[in-house]
Amino acid sequence: MELLPIQEKLEDNKSFQENPLTREWLPMTIEFFQKVGYQPPWIGYYAALEGELVGSAAFKGAPVNNTVEIAYGTFEPFQNKGIATQMCRILVEKSLATDPNIRITARTLPNPNFSTRVLEKNGFVYIGIVNDPEDGDVWEWEYRR
Repeated sequence: MELLPIQEKLEDNKSFQENPLTREWLPMTIEFFQKVGYQPPWIGYYAALEGELVGSAAFKGAPVNNTVEIAYGTFEPFQNKGIATQMCRILVEKSLATDPNIRITARTLPNPNFSTRVLEKNGFVYIGIVNDPEDGDVWEWEYRR
């Protein structure tokens, strides 16, 4: 699996604009990183498997207080094939390669679900409920080496 960086400007993402799986979300992703700052490698990516886009993965901005939050999602036709687990692992690896001392977190809906299982498989542990400005009360997870 390969994570393909989403470029800072819409016009620099022609192949993603042409893909029906990415075209709707691409402008929102670019707008998000205009707000929080576009600072590679702490950006958004599309995941490609054997040349086909299968999902998206991102850092929710550059680290703050040595902590970075990750997010990932598999496109519907590719769900339940272990792809999210791979994307999560790659985000963790990319984080640690950039800064071996970084604290890596993720947030999920506050109930056991597919995403909580992905995090558990990747060495994350549940650390408590936090209030997310966009999603309300969510579970927060932390990667443990």
